[in-house]
Order: sequence, then structure tokens, then C-alpha cells
Amino acid sequence: MPVNLSEEELQLLAALPQSIGSAVAFAGRSGLFGTGKEMFASGQALMAGVKDYPGNELIQAIVPDPKAADKSAELEQARKTRDWAMARMKAKGITSAEKLTAQTLEDAREAAQLLDSKVDATQAAQYREWALSVAEKVAMASTEGGFLGFGGTRLSDPEKALIEQIKTALRA
Repeated sequence: MPVNLSEEELQLLAALPQSIGSAVAFAGRSGLFGTGKEMFASGQALMAGVKDYPGNELIQAIVPDPKAADKSAELEQARKTRDWAMARMKAKGITSAEKLTAQTLEDAREAAQLLDSKVDATQAAQYREWALSVAEKVAMASTEGGFLGFGGTRLSDPEKALIEQIKTALRA
């Protein structure tokens, strides 16, 4: 383990950016196609962490590397994080976008505490930057308030507000 974190703490940090992406996607009312574009952007932003922060041991430890020689180990890591996140959501009764948002903000506050107390300051700052980039890329992936993909605004007020809440929770 490259950083002084437990398996549970690593799973929280691994799952948080995906939760952030989902919460931001549900904050905007983009419709079926817009939400699909936002979820695709979330996946791309998550995977960009490996490429954008090659020297960050934390990000490298929690994001599967698509270029890794051992693809089965990377897939297993991704499944493990997904299963952990899904079991946790079920245990916490996350059944709506509102509950997902509340849990995401709670997790961001917990992650901020971990980052401040157990992670190198530079790596922690890069993690925060990466997690927020997921939120911003998701929010910008589709327009809100248009008709059939025409018109509307790139960044809705609910998305702006949620991103600010995430920044505060992460202490970014």
C-alpha cells in the first residue's frame, strides 16, 4: 500500500470521484441523453486521473490503469471498488438522488479529513483537484434546460451549487 491508509479508507477515496460524478449528473436535469453524456464524461474524467497524475501514488493506487500489463488485476480492482460502493449505498439506504448527494457530501468531508491527516500534502491537493475535475467535466458534458439538445445552459444553477458544496466539503 503506497500510502498510510486502510483498505476501507482507500475504497472510500476510490469511490468518491464516481459518487461526485453521479451526484452532479443527477443535479442537472439533462434528460436521458444528457445524463448519459454526463455519465460517460464521469468515466472519462475518472480514468484521466492515471494519465494526469502519473506521480501521485494515491491516485495510481485507486484508479485502474487501462495500459497495465495485468488487465485482470486492474479489472478486479475496479470490480472491488464498484461492489464496495454498491454494498455501502444499499446499507445506507441510498434510494434517491437527494440521498446520493447527501452521502457524497458526507463522504467528501470524511475524505478531506483523511487527506489532511494521512496523505502527503501535494498528493492530497492533486486528489482534490482530480475529484473536482470529475464534477466540472460532468457538469459541462451536457446542456440543461434546452429542448431536444438545443439551447439551454452548460452549467446549471443546481450543478454550480453542488460543485461549491463539494469544494467546501473537500476543503479544496
